[in-house]
Order: sequence, then C-alpha cells, then structure tokens
Amino acid sequence: MNGEPQQIVVLSGKGGTGKTSVIAALVHLAAQEFPLAIADTDVDASNLDLVLRPQRLEEHIFKSGLLAHIDPETCISCGACYDACRFDAIIPGAEGEPYRVDEVSCEGCNACTYRCPVDAITSSEPEVGRWFVSDTPYGPLYHAHLFAGGDNSGKLVTLVKQQARLRALDDGRPLVLVDGPPGIGCPVISAASGATLALLVVEPTLSGVHDLERVLQLTAHFGVPALVLINKADLSMVRTQEIEKFCRERNVPVVGRIPYDTVVTEAMVQGIPITAYREGQVTQALREVWQKIVKKLKIKNEEMTND
Repeated sequence: MNGEPQQIVVLSGKGGTGKTSVIAALVHLAAQEFPLAIADTDVDASNLDLVLRPQRLEEHIFKSGLLAHIDPETCISCGACYDACRFDAIIPGAEGEPYRVDEVSCEGCNACTYRCPVDAITSSEPEVGRWFVSDTPYGPLYHAHLFAGGDNSGKLVTLVKQQARLRALDDGRPLVLVDGPPGIGCPVISAASGATLALLVVEPTLSGVHDLERVLQLTAHFGVPALVLINKADLSMVRTQEIEKFCRERNVPVVGRIPYDTVVTEAMVQGIPITAYREGQVTQALREVWQKIVKKLKIKNEEMTND
C-alpha cells in the first residue's frame, strides 16, 4: 500500500450506546474486504477484546507523569517538603521518623524536591498502565488498560492508536478501525485526531440529541467528517426522527437505523460479533451501514483485498 492508511473512529457522546457491538460488527465486515489493523482506545474500560477473541502476543508497561519518593535513609525529618506541598501528599512520620509520600495525592510538581535541603527526594515516572498487542481472526489488535487513578489517558490513547497505524503502514494494511472512548474529553480528542472518518453511535433517548451535538462539535472542530448511526432506533421512533431532523439541519448523513434485538446481547455473551453470529435484521442493517461507509473511504480498488 502506498500512503497513509485510512482511519475510521467509532465514537459516542456517552457510554452505553452499543458502540462496542457496532465496531465489532464493522471489524468483522471490514476484514472480509480489507487487510486492517484494530485499535481499542477506550483505555479506562477496554472491552472490544471480549468480542474479538484475541490471542495476546505482547505486553508493555506504560509510564506517565511524575511521582516523588523520599529516601528514608537520607531524610532528616525537617518538614520542608511538608510545607512546600500543596496537595497534602507528604505524610510526616512519628517523632524523628522519615517523611513519606502519599502516591495517590502526589501531583509530581517537584516542589518538595526543590525544597529538600539534603536532596532526599527524587522523582520518577510511575507505571500507570499496560498496553497490549494481540492477534485476532480479523487482524492485529492494539489495546490497553489504564490503572485506576492512572494519569494521562490521552497519552495512552495516542500510543495505542499510533501503534496500530504504524502496524498498518508496515504491513500495507489500508485501514485502521478505532474503537474510541465515550464522551468528549481528552481521550476522545486523542482518538479522533487524524481520523479519516468518524462514525457516531447514538440511541433514541431523551438526551440523545444533546449527546450527539456534543460529539459533533468535537469532530467538526478537528475537521473530521462524521456519519451518524442510530442504534436501537425502533425503541422510540419519535426520538429517532428527532435525531434525523437534527442531522438534516446540519447536513450530517445518517447512515442507518439498527433495530433493537436481544440477539445482539446473545452474540456479545458468546464473544462473537453479531454479524458473524446470526443473520437477521440487525446484521442486514449493519451490512448496509458498512457499504455506505466503504463508499466514503479513499482506498484504491487494488487495496481492497486481503493479504
């Protein structure tokens, strides 16, 4: 393949819209036409691996931020670090005992390091997560887990997505499918950055239009063309029509309505994409959505075959 791989990122304005079941289906359908790489950038609650049955090949440590450490042998218990800290991260010891750092409260500002008169305090990057390379029946999967309270989820998202992109470049894979985090925060910005296309999954709920509007503002700000997919559309036709009207007024294409069906849950429990699990209305609707997405991609005909 010549040039940059195309990136499709699947987003939602909030969690619980069925985004993972949708992208798992798209991965299954895309793999039948394109060699692809896959990135699960929902590092706080990664679950795409539950559906793609990956075989883990590599595990890497992710370090980020700074964490202070007080050497108990050097500490003279003068209290200078305690006075300097504005985050209540320094814990005094008993009478004459060395001070220590509360790792949860420490912000890595280094104020304590600069104030220590005997250079007893050092800072280092703590391990805050892990990222993985796995093999799946559909292509290589890059995913990660950020530890509870871990810092810089946006940085980890960028790392995961970049690794998938580099794999696509190295192998000549023309497509990267990215499962983005929910919401509109920094991790979402990292996931959407540089994407060719964003598929926004929304449900016909009371907050559906509001959630969609927020994520549309984000994709528009970063110049990422967006398509909208309404999941469980038949649960409220009034809300579905409201979403469609909202999209028409903003010239945002709605590429499909996915009906509600408990078979989706059955497929997720079995760890299989719905499109590979059973034919039916949901699978047919997702196939039609995928074909509409393909027409938006810039992949040459000669690239539309597997290795």
